[in-house]
Amino acid sequence: MPKKKEALKKVRITLVKSAIGYSETHKATIRALGLRRMNQTVEQVDSPVIRGMLMKVNHLVKIEEQEVK
Repeated sequence: MPKKKEALKKVRITLVKSAIGYSETHKATIRALGLRRMNQTVEQVDSPVIRGMLMKVNHLVKIEEQEVK
């Protein structure tokens, strides 16, 4: 019998503060998350890699957790 797929958790990320004046690594992390302009929102699958990126730039973004069924 095939296993049921578990619900994937997603994270909604919104860029709320500009990365101007911050290090190049912070800017690169913002770009890697898929954010390009202020108040842009993207959804990413919740994973340890994404969580690590969010910890690095948590002062620049707003994070909302969602559960997709």
